[in-house]
Amino acid sequence: MALINFLASSAGRIVRIVAGAVLVVVGLAVVGDTGGIILAIVGLVPLLAGLFDFCVFAPLFGMPFGGKDIRSRS
Repeated sequence: MALINFLASSAGRIVRIVAGAVLVVVGLAVVGDTGGIILAIVGLVPLLAGLFDFCVFAPLFGMPFGGKDIRSRS
């Protein structure tokens, strides 16, 4: 699937890291309170997925969890 292959690529990893970091910062600095903490926690998922090279959605489409494994199948 093209989306999963993109997310496993270098550009996809950068997009996930940036998007996750933005969600964390917006959650903690802008929103605040309980909603901000929840937004920051949600932002940690793509941030950590990009940093540690795994794709959370890949197993839903029958692909491996690790980014390296996804790239090797392409």
